[in-house]
Amino acid sequence: MNRQQCRKAFERFAASNPTPATELRYSNHFELLVAVLLSAQATDKSVNLVTPALFGVAGSPQAMLDLGLEGIESHIRTIGLYKSKARHLLATCRILVEQYAGQIPRHRQQLEGLPGVGRKTANVILNIAYGEPVMAVDTHIFRVANRTGMASGRTPRQVEDKLMRCIPAEFRLHAHHWLILHGRYTCMARKPRCTECAIADLCKWPEKTIT
Repeated sequence: MNRQQCRKAFERFAASNPTPATELRYSNHFELLVAVLLSAQATDKSVNLVTPALFGVAGSPQAMLDLGLEGIESHIRTIGLYKSKARHLLATCRILVEQYAGQIPRHRQQLEGLPGVGRKTANVILNIAYGEPVMAVDTHIFRVANRTGMASGRTPRQVEDKLMRCIPAEFRLHAHHWLILHGRYTCMARKPRCTECAIADLCKWPEKTIT
């Protein structure tokens, strides 16, 4: 997909959904960080089922520390990898309290220094919480970018870098959400809805089912 085709794709995404947003539920930057940490290898739906009760008793880093490891685990045990996520969450809250006065840092290096936070999670926080036009490449975006020919790459970082070069600047703030939603509801892994796809004519995937 060349730059002109990429622009057309995002013009269509913007026209159909001018203000896309994450489907994770949160009310502040800390809750957003927790939700994103819990969403790794899990669905947003499964995370949204447990976070209301968790945030009801631990809506700040100090309150999460006070809840303790077993308390965190009891609230998130229905989520995959809950034991390791609970450990990471507890360690992250300790750093937030001791080093950042309970606030969520807004610099990539600081975010990636938190346990369980990699480049993808840091990009989500920078984008949603702080309005930075960065790209968090998850499995949906990786698939859509490669499948459509928008940005082919063998690693998430390769795809991220190519997307940032391909996507016009005016669309970069929301591009992360447009691509995730497109991958989640249209360009799905097993049964993509090519006949309902707004960018099917631009897509380079040879197996798309367009009659």
